[in-house]
Order: sequence, then C-alpha cells, then structure tokens
Amino acid sequence: MGKVQLFEISLRDSRVIYSPGESLCGTVTIRTTAALPYKTIKVNCVGSCGVSNKVNETSWNVEEPYFNGTLSLADKGTLQPGEHTFPFQFLLPDSAPTSFEGPFGKVLYQVKAVIETRRLSKDYRSSKPFYILRPLDLNEIPDIEQLSCATATKKFNYKLVKSGQLLLSVTSDLRGYIVGQPIKIHTELENKSGRDTGAIVASLIQKVAYRSKRSIYDLRTIAEVEGAPVKAWKHAVWDEQILVPALPQSILQGCNLIQIDYYLQVTVKSPEVSVTLPIYIGNVPVNLSRLGLRHSISHAPAPVVPSAPPADDEQCSSNQPMDNVSIPTKCHSQQQSNAPFCYAPELNFTDSRETEAGTLGSPSHPTLCLSTGATVPYYAEGAVVPVPTASTLILPPEYSTWGYPYGKSSYDDGCTCPCDPHFLKGTGHLVWGPLNHQHPVM
Repeated sequence: MGKVQLFEISLRDSRVIYSPGESLCGTVTIRTTAALPYKTIKVNCVGSCGVSNKVNETSWNVEEPYFNGTLSLADKGTLQPGEHTFPFQFLLPDSAPTSFEGPFGKVLYQVKAVIETRRLSKDYRSSKPFYILRPLDLNEIPDIEQLSCATATKKFNYKLVKSGQLLLSVTSDLRGYIVGQPIKIHTELENKSGRDTGAIVASLIQKVAYRSKRSIYDLRTIAEVEGAPVKAWKHAVWDEQILVPALPQSILQGCNLIQIDYYLQVTVKSPEVSVTLPIYIGNVPVNLSRLGLRHSISHAPAPVVPSAPPADDEQCSSNQPMDNVSIPTKCHSQQQSNAPFCYAPELNFTDSRETEAGTLGSPSHPTLCLSTGATVPYYAEGAVVPVPTASTLILPPEYSTWGYPYGKSSYDDGCTCPCDPHFLKGTGHLVWGPLNHQHPVM
C-alpha cells in the first residue's frame, strides 16, 4: 500500500448485526510509514438494494437506496509516520430493511473510508460490511395462531374402465414459525379406488421474487419428508414435522425490490394431487398464551364413511367401512444433520444456547441468514408461467400482494385450498442439503 501500512475500519465491540434505529459506532485506523499529505479523510455509511436479471451480477439493473451518510474525519493536512485513529458514529434509520443476499439481488450495508490525496496521487480506500436485522413479529399478522387447512380432490381412471377418487386434506398447527421451531403437519388421505397411490411428499418451499425490468421468481425446496404409498380402499393418516432451519424471514419490510415467501406443499405422486399452505417465518414467535387452553394441537381423525366404490370393482360387494391406517415415513431430508442450517457460508452461526456477549446466538445478536444460495430461476413477463426445467417446481400464487401488516390475511376461516389450480400442474423435488444438490424426479 505504499506509504499506508494499515487502513482499517473497526466497529465497536466487533459487532456484526444491528437493528434499525441503532447507532453504529467505530473507528478508522491508519498507520503510515512516511509522511502522507492528504486533501480529506472521509467515512461513508451506505445501505441499498440491487437487483439484476443475471446470476451473481456485480452491476444492478435496478437499485433502491435506503441511506447514505458521510462524515469528514480530517481536512487538508499531513499524516505523520505512525498510527492514527479517527472515531465515527452513524444513526441507522428506522426504515432500513433486513440484510439479504441472493443470486439475483442483495440488500447490502457497509461503511467505507477514503483518504483523498493530492492530484495525480493514489487515493486509499477501505470498506467494512455490516448487517441489519429488522425483526418480524409474527403476532402482528392476523390469525397467525390459527390452524391452516387445505383440501383437494382428484378423480381419475385406471385399468381403462375403472374410476376412483382421491381426497387429500392437510393441516398445519400454526401459520407462522421461527428458526428451530417444528412445523407440525397432519395429513389425511382417502383412497377411494382399487389402485395403490404413489408416495406422499411434504416440502417446505421458499419463493423469492426479484423486481426488475422483468420479474424473476426463485424457488427452492428447503426441506422434505416422504411417506409411504396408501393402499387401495384405505383411509390413511400421516403426522410429520419439518424443523425450520436458519432462513431469511418472510417479508423484507422496507424493501420494494425483493419479496420472500414460504409455503408448505403436500403432494401425492400418483395419481398426482397437491395442496399448498402459505406460512410465515419470522423472528418473534407466536404467543400461544392468548389462545387459552390451546397450548398444543391434537389431531383425532373423525370417523370416515366412504362413498360407494365403482360398481365394476371386485370390492363392490363388500359393505365393510374403509380401513383406517397410519402412513409410515420413508425418508426425511433433515435426519442427517444436527447443525444449524445456513446458506450463507460467510457467517458463522453459533448454537442458540450460547449467551456470551457479542455472539450471534445471544439475544442481542440473533441468528441471521442472508443468502438462499443457487436456485432454479423463473422469469416472468406479464402472466407468471414457469419455464420448463429438468426438475420443475410449482410456482405458487403471488402472496406478496397480501399487504402485510395492514392488509387482511389471505387465509380463509374454512379449510379450502388457497391455491390457484393453474399452478398445480406437475411437480418435482429438490432435496434439502448441499447447494445445487438435486435428486431426480420420482
């Protein structure tokens, strides 16, 4: 670096994560080996969001600024040989959104310092990134503590002349969760046919929408659990759960270019039928104490009176009720890892039990996940239609139009499917694990 041996920005107490409205304090340290004339020494604190139509692009198609403040640390002078320290302080705005890093866009914050030297001389620059976490309180979302239900019916033909019906009903215990909390899924499947179904799969899926000249929808299956097929003329019950890994929160409040949504998808592979349940992932858990006696959810399947089977089926002469069975779980994508799940390798996530001051796992420095990693992009101009890929996913409805926190939740009181049937064509699955790790469609 020539005359400058050290040019470094340090944040007080080595903090990494801040909240909106907090003061960001630090120092700029300069060590020179010889006298260094300068015009000015400045420090700049900047926050913005950028979105591109290409993966990991360094230049943005669209940018959204959040704040940009500059302080002059010294004006026109000479730095003598030795070490010099300049303190600074910035007030972060209350409206700053949570940090985020994805393949098509980022919400970035950093402190920059510059030593402007005389004309024709080299300027010296240094930068230091930091992160903002704007907590999402799930209790501010209407009806967040209620059960979420969805049902779907599939009529199909088999053996050319026979017909059957499949009834799929899915219920989740809540509509909002935090990192580390289990999502309890209760599924009931009525197979009113003489044909066995395919496997049943429950998935936690993330959708990230990037707003640019053309919108890009980025979908990824975060975690997945698979159950066994259901035999003919059986009423099956499947109770499973998915543990919420470290993920970016739903709804980047204050950001108009990036929208994050999550939903549960339960799919029977054959005959193909799916339901989806939109959910929120936040930072402040749902307060169940306001529910009175409802501290836990129990699912007792109601007696089922099946409709009559097709007249030409060999079982039509049987008047016995449909048998109730339990679906065993075949595999779970989260069983092989007990470590905190994170797509941001640049951050080290500590165990939530750590309470040492200054650690990310402490209450003052909560876990923050910035990146979703590489995913399958969906481009949209006008009507949203998925492009064909080797392992297609279902593009969900546009949940970002809910208008949180002022709009009413899109959940209905009844157990009806919240999805547009247009988006329930075809399905594929990416098993949660290493980035870009794909399993073929079953």
